[in-house]
Amino acid sequence: MYLSEPQFSHGSLGKTGILLINLGTPEAPTAPALKRYLKEFLWDPRVVEIPRLLWWLILNGIVLNVRPKKSAAKYAAIWTPEGSPLRVHTQKQATLVHGYLGRAIRSPLQVEYAMRYGEPSIAQGLDKLKQGGCDRLLILPLYPQYAASTTGSACDALFDALRAVRHVPALRMVDHFHDHPRYIAALAQSVRDHWAVNGKADKLVMSFHGVPRFHLDKGDPYHCECRKTGRLLAEALGLGPDQWMLTFQSRFGQAEWLQPYTQPTLEDLARKGTKKVDVMCPGFVADCLETLEEIAMENKAAFLGAGGSEFRYIPCLNERDDWIQALCQIAVDNLHGWLHSNWDEAAAKAEGARSRERAKALGATN
Repeated sequence: MYLSEPQFSHGSLGKTGILLINLGTPEAPTAPALKRYLKEFLWDPRVVEIPRLLWWLILNGIVLNVRPKKSAAKYAAIWTPEGSPLRVHTQKQATLVHGYLGRAIRSPLQVEYAMRYGEPSIAQGLDKLKQGGCDRLLILPLYPQYAASTTGSACDALFDALRAVRHVPALRMVDHFHDHPRYIAALAQSVRDHWAVNGKADKLVMSFHGVPRFHLDKGDPYHCECRKTGRLLAEALGLGPDQWMLTFQSRFGQAEWLQPYTQPTLEDLARKGTKKVDVMCPGFVADCLETLEEIAMENKAAFLGAGGSEFRYIPCLNERDDWIQALCQIAVDNLHGWLHSNWDEAAAKAEGARSRERAKALGATN
């Protein structure tokens, strides 16, 4: 059974839809909400690639009985009056992208956001765009570096949602933007702005979310794309090899993940005499649990506890104007031929009216 389509009218103006996708967030910083969120997140075979029966026993017998309470306390430490930071920033980014493109591009367009896990879901975002009259869609996951567990999983959810759609719209999808010049430029300027206020630390640490090592061994490009982002950012900042380093955070389970690990590296730097560090997370375009709690709180405490004297966290790009413009440019680069700066609304409506008349002459009723 397929979902009902929006009411069709001959000659209606086509619209381009853009769907920004981020990872997701629980509804509230509570154990029940975290249990629901973690169950959806950790049951995704793209996220945990071990035999399903074994993982089902571990997940339901151990993880979901232990982790929600601990995770809820961490979320509570970063929750804002507006809600989850990740959702707040992602929603604002979508609003700003719509406003900026609406001024720059005359063609009709609609921008929505969705979460891979939790709400608004990808299926809900897709439905809003279809109900808005969008007949061509750009899917833009907000993951600069491609990973099967992030962008690949978003593709899975998108195509699962499309299985219930009778009229599948034209689709384009951005799979990465790890080396896009304007993304790199926005990152570099965020660091310069930080230095202008605080001065340079002894070392700049770029911390990316980790994935199991075997993902790299099986062909996932994530590790290489993180490395390229780090290199390009260091070059843009004019940093020498001894002035920056790249690490991986958020390890889960006992398997080997991409190295070097962030927290042990920070502790080692402190023990070896590095007093001041600047830490940023270029793989996240919106601040979230992994940046605000894990890095800015847990890793800060670890560095200071190991003998460091100053730990400065550089926020994610969030709603920076240069980043919003970069995001718009990434969208426009992938919308070639779909958006037109010289689009004429009056001419388009006149052509639509002629189309309706031709359809009615052939017996159409709408």
